[in-house]
Amino acid sequence: MQRTLAILFFLGLTTPLLAQDSPQVEVFGGYQFNRQGSGQFALNQNGWNASVTGNINKVVGFTGDFGGFYKSLNGVNFKAYSYTFGPVVSFNHEGKVNPFVHALFGRTHFTDSLGPASITSNGFTMMYGGGADVKLSPRFAYRLIQADWVFYHFHGANSTKNLRLATGIVFRL
Repeated sequence: MQRTLAILFFLGLTTPLLAQDSPQVEVFGGYQFNRQGSGQFALNQNGWNASVTGNINKVVGFTGDFGGFYKSLNGVNFKAYSYTFGPVVSFNHEGKVNPFVHALFGRTHFTDSLGPASITSNGFTMMYGGGADVKLSPRFAYRLIQADWVFYHFHGANSTKNLRLATGIVFRL
């Protein structure tokens, strides 16, 4: 009897959340492709991307975005981890497709290593971009695409010709 009451109580608490068209929290996880630089010096890297977005209302939210990308080239291992935060604007939480734009600011930690020797660097990072989520159910969406222009600033040098693409699953609470 107590178990049945507990289940009914839990369902009673979660039913109002299911009725909301606009999620309060969105958690994303998926694959990312990074292209740093251009021309013959461009570096293509694969990795992961994760983010948590708290929606203030149906349009405006705040995102924490985290990612890692990797590449091995001629014995040199490149690794980078980014953590950025910023506002996001969504255009259609109630519809099947939800386009969004964001501006993210934070840091990136780069490591280049060759055998036991390694060089690390931390720098300022900005990401401007957006994407589109396709609603699969009230709880899940598929991030069809997220595309970001990425700016890095390390030790007085800027890197502006960078692109990040991501895709994956969005869990909506």
